[in-house]
Amino acid sequence: MTLTQPDVTVVIGAYEAMPYLVECLASVEAQTLDPTRIEVIAVDDGSQDGSGDCLEEFAARAPMAVTVIRQKNSGGPSGPRNVGLGKAAGRYVFFLDADDRLGAEALERMVAIADRNGTDVVLGKVEGVNRSAPKSMWRKTVDRTDVYSSNIKFTLSAQKLFRREFLERHGMRFDESLWTGEDALFTMEAYLRADGVSVVADYTCYYLVGRDDGKHVTKSGSYTLRFDSARALMGLLERMVPPGPKRDVLMVRPFLVTLLPQFGPVFLRNTEDERRTKFELAKPLMDAHWNEGVAQRLKVHERLRLYLVAVQRPDLLKDVVEFIKAKSEPKPVLKKGGTQLYLAYPHYRSRKAGVPDRVYLAEPREAKAYPGWRQDPAETFLRQATRKVRRRLRRLKKRLTPRPGGTAAA
Repeated sequence: MTLTQPDVTVVIGAYEAMPYLVECLASVEAQTLDPTRIEVIAVDDGSQDGSGDCLEEFAARAPMAVTVIRQKNSGGPSGPRNVGLGKAAGRYVFFLDADDRLGAEALERMVAIADRNGTDVVLGKVEGVNRSAPKSMWRKTVDRTDVYSSNIKFTLSAQKLFRREFLERHGMRFDESLWTGEDALFTMEAYLRADGVSVVADYTCYYLVGRDDGKHVTKSGSYTLRFDSARALMGLLERMVPPGPKRDVLMVRPFLVTLLPQFGPVFLRNTEDERRTKFELAKPLMDAHWNEGVAQRLKVHERLRLYLVAVQRPDLLKDVVEFIKAKSEPKPVLKKGGTQLYLAYPHYRSRKAGVPDRVYLAEPREAKAYPGWRQDPAETFLRQATRKVRRRLRRLKKRLTPRPGGTAAA
């Protein structure tokens, strides 16, 4: 009998995953994709709660091929994922966390859109269960996009469908030296290298489950690990993307998602030693990667806090964070006939503080919420012209891009 290559290898790394693992495995068993087209590589990472036995029981009854690997604890999710990827035989690979679960049609839909469009990465809509989940990238199903022209940069978890040949060709593996953010590094590299990314937004493919015991990896660990994660992701972007607007667009992600939360309300609860350490850890990152291109893409309160980190002013930052925590509203200040709007957060126009006015200047997407602000006519014309050129270039690129299994559109 000739063995056919499975369409998907589902890699499950399990550590102390009970009882969540039961529903996780049930969601794999319930897939509408033919079980002969699925293989499962499950890695028990030294669990002591029966997770390994649960995986063995599943392997004995499951309608698809299941391989269970039991190993000593590796200390993080990267090791089990790399082991599973090394054993995978499927055309695609999907990394499923043992405390989460799949929608019944998830694999079938994701394989179909990848095959139809020849894309290397597929994002399936994620829904949070007892926790939040990213939302901005699920507005519509997209056959083909990239990391620059969409919001996919704000979902860098590993729970995506990846073309395995693509991963192998680039020698991609998870960084086992990182204790958090290893998935962000892997996924961002995949986005940058991919020949197209597809988005399934009309069906919930993945249920991101919040654990009652608080053991989810993103909730644990020292704050210093977040700086390690930011450093690694910023370094990747520096290596792979030339300086300029494209790098700035992507650099927003580590600044906004990884660094900025360290200088929010939690900063007020930190000891003086912790605050000083945070500023010390942030300084080389700000010196190397903070610039006007990144700053202009942020809201005023985000930009202001990161600016104060960049200039090493924890005293001023404390006032700003207290203002934000109290849910105070900054006074809007209109200038130049209403075409410029400044938000008067603490230290606005203070000579002693010396923060430049431009830090408080709201970009149009934020300013439009305030009565009295109006778009500068010259800027409106320039934006419209730029959008028109971009649309024409996209249409031309679509016409010239070869279709999977065929030639470019006529």
